[in-house]
Amino acid sequence: MGNTRKKMVALMTVVAMSATAITGCGKINNEATLMTVGKDKVSMGVANFFARYQQAMAEAQYGTYMGDDMWESEMAESETMEDTMKKRILETLKTLYVLEDHMKDYKVELTAEEKQKIDKTAEEFLKANKDAAKEVVSADKETVSRVLELLTIQDKMREAMTADVDKNVSDEEAAQKSMQYVFFTFTKTEENGTSSTISDDEKKTLKEKATKFQEGAKTQADFAAYAKESGYEAVTKTFDADDVDPSEVLIKEVDKLKAGEMTGVVEAPSGYYVAKVTSVLDRKATDEKKQTIIAERENKKYEELVDKFLKDTKIDVDNKEWKKISFSKQRVTLKTVEQQESTEQK
Repeated sequence: MGNTRKKMVALMTVVAMSATAITGCGKINNEATLMTVGKDKVSMGVANFFARYQQAMAEAQYGTYMGDDMWESEMAESETMEDTMKKRILETLKTLYVLEDHMKDYKVELTAEEKQKIDKTAEEFLKANKDAAKEVVSADKETVSRVLELLTIQDKMREAMTADVDKNVSDEEAAQKSMQYVFFTFTKTEENGTSSTISDDEKKTLKEKATKFQEGAKTQADFAAYAKESGYEAVTKTFDADDVDPSEVLIKEVDKLKAGEMTGVVEAPSGYYVAKVTSVLDRKATDEKKQTIIAERENKKYEELVDKFLKDTKIDVDNKEWKKISFSKQRVTLKTVEQQESTEQK
């Protein structure tokens, strides 16, 4: 849920929610305590609103192809999609509160401008939604503002907690090479659309074609142009030794080569490859890899600190209260304000 705050803040300004009770679903007591995190109490109102918004985003993303039974779908042994989602949401709520408790350690505080933005976003969200939907998701000014406040704090804490992460990455560590390759597939498609693997005799003929292409390409400066002239398509790809796409076998072979060198005909489980290394240091791909490495370092530091905060904090959850929030019994969906207005006008 790394992008939870950004998604929620963006969506709250432009969406309305609609709620549909599938079966009898008990009313949430917004003042009840779901859990205590250290000295802080997490209300059912805050928990329900945060959970319902995650539910609504998930239904918008997966509902179309997973259908009405998406929350009962089995994700793991004896665990439904609802079980999995609620576990993640509960862990995120714990994290939000322990991060707030450590704000002073990192000299983090909300600015007046940030508080105003939170207030405005909450008002816009409440204005866009009908009372019935707001009741189901426990949306009032205080609750919506509180959730946005916690998520804003999370962003600022993450930045502060990872500020000292080493952001120096050498070209050698991040090096990405570049190649062009032609693939000769072992799969054939029949006229009726069905696919099958070619026979051994057909593979032999295919290898002869790949060999002929490879021998011709060796004499050409422009691999891609020669491939096109020969009736094939050259694919350009950046890679490093840890890559496995398009084929681990191919990567192992091209990683041995210098710029301008070509492989022979490389046999992989799905077909033959002929490839040429065009660069041993693709600048753009290498710089992008550096950013990925930095992000990985930051994530590791952040997760290690969060784990420590959680272990050092006494947390008690009222599971009876948590069970009252049911995604399968109470569906929640998102729609744009424009869609809502259009529906109301019909």
